[in-house]
Amino acid sequence: MKVNGAIFNYSQYMDWLSNLVLQGKTSGINQSAALIQFTALNLKRMERLNKTIEIENSILDALASIEDKQIWYVVAEVWCGDCAQNLPVIGIIAELSNGLIDLRIIQRDENPEWIEKYHTNGAKAIPKLISFNAFGQELFTWGARPKPAQELLNSWKKYPEGKSWDEFETQLHTWYAKDKTKTQQTEFCEILQSINQINKVGNANFVSNN
Repeated sequence: MKVNGAIFNYSQYMDWLSNLVLQGKTSGINQSAALIQFTALNLKRMERLNKTIEIENSILDALASIEDKQIWYVVAEVWCGDCAQNLPVIGIIAELSNGLIDLRIIQRDENPEWIEKYHTNGAKAIPKLISFNAFGQELFTWGARPKPAQELLNSWKKYPEGKSWDEFETQLHTWYAKDKTKTQQTEFCEILQSINQINKVGNANFVSNN
């Protein structure tokens, strides 16, 4: 699919986010005070995570076993709290892949066809990662948040029990803080291992048939 607007790698995304905060702005047309405030908060979250994330050895092993290039498109926006909590792990994984994972971060509101195709339970939730191989074949999708965090959201939507959105947001980000990216890393490790295994079987079949 066509991409509208800018395409960022992780370092470029962080630079863009930092510049927006310096200018007192956010991404997109809606420049509300609330979204600008969320954007500044998300910069602090991501800067903290960039300094504190410890990538598991299992992910490093999975990255070392990658043989074929992958292109990871992540649909995001700087005002989104889930993007701030999850993009750092994605960005670091891409940076540690020795160029085998080409990370491309795009804006949701400038690319409605992307998020329309890749809903999460019918919602335009972000971040949404869609991975392709070098031939444009889809490998996997992930998002918009780790499974336990998604379950928290699903439960709140079904049984809000008088809990406001702000109260739920506090609960969600408390979960992120306690989890310290461990669940997200586990999910990505399983994905990478699965893709590597599929590629090994495919390469073995190719060799045996020639």
